[in-house]
Amino acid sequence: VIRSKLFVGDYQNLDNPHLVIDRKQNLSEICNNVVQDHARFKAELLRAKEYGIHMIVLIEHSKNIRTLEDVIHWVNPRLKVSPLAVSGERLYKILSAMSKTYDVEFKFCTKDQTGATIIELLKGDSNGTNAV
Repeated sequence: VIRSKLFVGDYQNLDNPHLVIDRKQNLSEICNNVVQDHARFKAELLRAKEYGIHMIVLIEHSKNIRTLEDVIHWVNPRLKVSPLAVSGERLYKILSAMSKTYDVEFKFCTKDQTGATIIELLKGDSNGTNAV
């Protein structure tokens, strides 16, 4: 294990530099990334795409969110204090558009699955595609 700041993402297998994982704590964090920090997040996705790096954003959330489509049913806790907060349906649309535009994948796991999921995803082949 080598600890170092990566060009993009949070985790990478040095045997496959064309695949990285960017870990997010939950849907609230990714929501913040794509709304408030949109320019920074978009710049990272563009950088990855420009260099042929496939990014997987691994979002730790509950067992109820297993696929991108499940995000539609997410109830953003911020909706209680702000009716303008992003709904699950809107977040799904944003993430779907980003997936197509920037060749980024959004995958989900529970917090106790994070380590094993990262290891499994990084077993991708040398062409930058993942095993899962």
